[in-house]
Amino acid sequence: MAKQAISITLEADNVRWLKGRAGAAGLRSVSELLDQLVTAARESGGGGHTTSVVGTIDIDLGDPLLERADEAIGDLFDASLSRPLMVKEVAPQYKIRRHLKKRRG
Repeated sequence: MAKQAISITLEADNVRWLKGRAGAAGLRSVSELLDQLVTAARESGGGGHTTSVVGTIDIDLGDPLLERADEAIGDLFDASLSRPLMVKEVAPQYKIRRHLKKRRG
């Protein structure tokens, strides 16, 4: 496919980020990275607003009318709550402020 030169204007931080990403990915240039990003976005079909959920969810063929959906969701929720949850809270560190004596002079 033929390539075409364009001119774009970006914030300096975005240019630095693009250069870093291109280097980390082993690409030859920012242009190559941008081309890959645009191609991926275009091929994913995410260009417009989604107006339908058709094809975005799977319905159990054994329950096409979702008559047991509440029970299934409840079971998933209960299973989630029954898993152990490890939370480690880090105590904040406080600095001791020392007051300097005022010199009289």
